[in-house]
Amino acid sequence: MKRFYVFAVSIALIILLVLWIGPVNIINAFKTAKWEWLLVALLIHLLVIEVRALRWGFIINKPFEIKNNYIVKTIGLFAGNFSPMRTAGEVLNALAGKKINKISLSEGLSAGLTERLFDFLIVAFLLIISSIWIENMRFVSIIGAIGSLIMVLLVYLVNWREDTSIWIYNKIHPVLCKLPINNETLDNIYLKFTEGLKGMTSHTNSFTTSKNLVFVSILAFMSWILECLRLYVVFYAFNVQISFTSVIIILILANIIGIASALPGGIGSIELSLTGLFALFGVPAVLGGSIALADRLVSFWMVSVLGIIFSSYYAKDILGEIKNYTLDIGVLKDE
Repeated sequence: MKRFYVFAVSIALIILLVLWIGPVNIINAFKTAKWEWLLVALLIHLLVIEVRALRWGFIINKPFEIKNNYIVKTIGLFAGNFSPMRTAGEVLNALAGKKINKISLSEGLSAGLTERLFDFLIVAFLLIISSIWIENMRFVSIIGAIGSLIMVLLVYLVNWREDTSIWIYNKIHPVLCKLPINNETLDNIYLKFTEGLKGMTSHTNSFTTSKNLVFVSILAFMSWILECLRLYVVFYAFNVQISFTSVIIILILANIIGIASALPGGIGSIELSLTGLFALFGVPAVLGGSIALADRLVSFWMVSVLGIIFSSYYAKDILGEIKNYTLDIGVLKDE
C-alpha cells in the first residue's frame, strides 16, 4: 500500500534537516530570535494573502467582497499546500469561488490561471533583474527565469486559446496519472478541466484589456515583493544580515524546487532548499535551517491552519473536496 508515502517522504526530509542541524541548536537559535519581528513577518504574510485576494476579486469582478475574497483565496492556497506541485490550488480555488463568490466554475478556473500567468511572469522578471547583481547565481537565476517564461507560454495557451488548451491538457493528463492520486480523482480533474475550457477561455478573453492586465501585474508584483520582505524580516529576527536581492533569488528558487519536487506544498524540499541556498550566501547551517523552519511556520503552516478553519466554517463541502483532490487518506493509489 502506498498510503501516506508522499507525506512520509516530506516528514522524513524535515526530520533529516532537524537531525542534521541538531534539535538543541534549533531551540537555541529560536531562543535568541526577536519574536516581535517574527510576528511582523506573520502580519506581512497575512497582507500577502490580502493582496492576492484583492487580485482575485478584481479578476472575477467582485473587488468589494473583501471578506469572501480573502476566504476563497486562503482556501485555494491551503488546497495547493497539500497537493503535488500545488495542482489542486486553482481547482479548489474555483470551487470555493463557486460556493462563496457565486461565480461559475469556469470563471473561477480562468481567474486562477490568470493569476498563475502573472505570478510566473513576475518571477521571471525578478530572477532576471536579480541576476544582474548576484553574479555567482546568474546561471541558475536565468535557468529559473526561462522555466518561468515557458510556464507563462503554457498558461497562455491553456487559458486564452481554446483549441490549443484542450490539446495541451490531453498531453499533460498522462503525467498527472503517474502521481499518487486515485483514478476517480484523476477522472474528475479531467472532466472538470475539459468541460470548462470553453467557458474559461471565453471569460479570460472578455477580461483581457490593457488596463486590467496592468493592474493585475502590479498586484502580482506587490505580492511577490511582500513575500520576499517577509523572509527578509525573518532573517532580521535571527540577527542575520543579507541583501534583499539575495532574498529574492533564494525565495523564488526554493519555490521552484518545491514545485519540481512534486511533494505536497514542497514540504521538506523547500525547507532543505532554503537551507542549502542560504549556505551559498554564507549563512551558517544552524541559522539557515532555523530561518527556513521559522519562515515556513509563519507562511505555509499559518495558511494551512486558516484554510482548515475557513473551509470548516464557511464551506464544509469544500473541505471534503480538498480531501478528494489532495494527497489524503483514500486518495492515494494502491500498489
